[in-house]
Amino acid sequence: MKITREADYAVRVVYAIMQQGTKISAREIAEVSGVTQRFTLKILHKLTAAGIVRSYKGVNGGFVLAKEASEISMGEIIECIDGSLEIVHCLGEDFDCTRLKDKRGCQFRLIFDQVGRELREKLYSIKMSQFQTKQ
Repeated sequence: MKITREADYAVRVVYAIMQQGTKISAREIAEVSGVTQRFTLKILHKLTAAGIVRSYKGVNGGFVLAKEASEISMGEIIECIDGSLEIVHCLGEDFDCTRLKDKRGCQFRLIFDQVGRELREKLYSIKMSQFQTKQ
């Protein structure tokens, strides 16, 4: 399993908004985060749809966090962009195992499921507020 570049950038985008503390434009977010403006806008669209970021339109528009940084986890951001954190394809509901009739009895699947749950739990325990710097 590899977290995509887009999910990595989404964490950077949320961090840039968090550090600003007030409304910030997509252009400024792109500059601060080091992500192209086009890619920043794509990420912001997904973050807004997921309720992580709130957008304001117009001349004085921009973006703010939709909730406190202490309520936003890395796991939430990553899953917003990459979808469900499944470390192997056999954990998906639509997977048909070629080895066993009942995939729930597969020892490999059980281990991968446990590791996946632990990873997800860890990523959801990391809150963006942990990265706030004092100004």
